[in-house]
Amino acid sequence: MKTIYKLILKSYLGPMFMTFFIVVFILMMNFVWRYIDDLVGKGLDAAIIIELIMYATVNMIQMGLPLAVLLATIMTMGNLGENYELLAMKSAGMSLMQIVRPLIVVVGIISVGSFFIINNLAPYSNRKMFSIIHDIQNQNQALEFQDGLFFNGIDNMSIRVEHQNPETKLLTDVLIYDNRANNGDMTTTIADSGYIRLSDDKRYLLVTLFNGSTYEQTRNSQWYTKSTMRRHHFDRQEGKIPMTGFDFERSDENMFSGSSQTQNINELQTAIDSLDMVVNKATSEAYNPLLRGNIFVKDPDAIAPPDTIEVDRTHKIYQAYLVDSIPHLSTRNKQKIWSNARQSAISARNNFTFDESTSKEALNQLYRSKNEWHRKLALPVSIFIFFLVGAPLGAIIRKGGLGMPIVISVIFFVIYYIISVSGEKLAKEGTWDSLLGMWISSIILLPVAIYLTHKATNDSALLDIDWYIGRYKHYKELLIAKLPHKWQQKLSK
Repeated sequence: MKTIYKLILKSYLGPMFMTFFIVVFILMMNFVWRYIDDLVGKGLDAAIIIELIMYATVNMIQMGLPLAVLLATIMTMGNLGENYELLAMKSAGMSLMQIVRPLIVVVGIISVGSFFIINNLAPYSNRKMFSIIHDIQNQNQALEFQDGLFFNGIDNMSIRVEHQNPETKLLTDVLIYDNRANNGDMTTTIADSGYIRLSDDKRYLLVTLFNGSTYEQTRNSQWYTKSTMRRHHFDRQEGKIPMTGFDFERSDENMFSGSSQTQNINELQTAIDSLDMVVNKATSEAYNPLLRGNIFVKDPDAIAPPDTIEVDRTHKIYQAYLVDSIPHLSTRNKQKIWSNARQSAISARNNFTFDESTSKEALNQLYRSKNEWHRKLALPVSIFIFFLVGAPLGAIIRKGGLGMPIVISVIFFVIYYIISVSGEKLAKEGTWDSLLGMWISSIILLPVAIYLTHKATNDSALLDIDWYIGRYKHYKELLIAKLPHKWQQKLSK
């Protein structure tokens, strides 16, 4: 390997890893913030949270890699241009494509690797992540009492304590509302002190109360006029209430294997073929009865009447219809034909049994599967296009560091993201084909990459502010020279 290539690779790999981890970290913080309400107050083990973050990180690669490649490429080429190393290489007879040749190989490997990540690793991680999120959301809030506040984490029960001793866990001034009875009876318990905790297996609520009273209100069909209240005083009361949802139970991850995000490209192709058949079957089952039973029932050229149906071929209206001589009918018969046609149309509209919900769900799944299929192929291409955009941009701006490269990278990535999201949304709705919706961002950015590469190869001052200022002054002077002498003196001042 040439020494110059080692220098370029060394200059690129460092910013590449740094920017990748920074971007993934920012995206991960957004993920944690989105699910913060589900994670807090559940008493989850640190291992569960770490496992969730690890699987979610894999899902962030598809968004973090393109931005990391773009930013690292601009920083690398900008540093080389700022330190005049890029100028020295060009002076030695190396073209821009020869300079970035080792980077093309590296980015090509990254692009191919990204396909295997999004096709093989991401579906597995998504199944695990969806399973953990489902289990967390179904888990009840941890049994933690706050002084003076009601705890409503148990179904049909509310518990309020005035104070909890942080060392002994002794509760004082306990108030419990229990509405678990199926017949509508409510029990209110008041105690001076006590202990309330979950069993070790988190399947039972263990209640021990001291010096209190229990009020049982019995209701019947006329509870608003005839209801009874029973009071029971106790010195010590113990209870063992069955509980569910406090223990973190892992569900089967195969429950989520039907989602398009949890399938590889082969599984998606199988799902697309199956969904196509479902959609076509639903459509034919909906439209064929309509066509045969309402629209073309009297049209012998479109659908011939079955032999089992006796047709009165001496009927004047039917004969006129067969010989296409409706204009020769009497006004009364024309009116009758029009009334029959109108009634047939109304009947067709009323008898249309299109299963909208089933067909709509099948279409949505079909669109999502097609979008995911194209996403797996579009990601490697978009990574390489971002490299083709970043390399000439860095050579043109000739600024390294994190200032100008970050600004330009964010601008391009925001444009890419807006176009991608818009195209994907239109493809999900069926307005656009998935091929166009998922590839529209690459289609738009590819000519931009080719244009920037052409400008950088010819050492264009595309982003040089001084060049624009010089051109402005030049055209200003040309404009002033064509004006009258008195105007030239005023503008010169």
